Amino acid sequence: MLKQPNHINRQHGLSLIEALISLVVISVGLLGIAAMQITSMKQTSSAHFNSQAVWFNYEMTDRILANNGAFDQYIGIDTNNDYAMDCENNACTPAQMVQADAQQWKDMVSNLPDGRGVISQAVANTLTISVYWDDNSDESNCVNGEPDSADKTCYTITMTNIP
Repeated sequence: MLKQPNHINRQHGLSLIEALISLVVISVGLLGIAAMQITSMKQTSSAHFNSQAVWFNYEMTDRILANNGAFDQYIGIDTNNDYAMDCENNACTPAQMVQADAQQWKDMVSNLPDGRGVISQAVANTLTISVYWDDNSDESNCVNGEPDSADKTCYTITMTNIP
């Protein structure tokens, strides 16, 4: 039977330094995963608000098309104003329907953080429908000095009335 020489030391486990280094490496990896998770949640929230803004703009576009005879009366709607008209339980004229649409649009846009909706006209027979909200970003993607656009995100569509 052969005996191994005593001068060969066998390693019997990890040393304290190796354990600490592996702990640091694992900690850095977990912090990276946590940062990615936070960024993912922020982007998901931003995408959700953007989808809502698109939906709210197209909802108002459909309302305007349904009440096309009062197309020009939609100019100047601002969801910071109050509109009190109930056309669900009462018969309404086209002008009253504009007020009811404005109130329902205001209710929708209020679901966005610091949300605001504005309808303006830059060119005859054209409406610009804009929804603004606070997306917690440092800069605005709104152009042309649109109302309330400082540090806001906005979604704008333009529709033309074809008589």
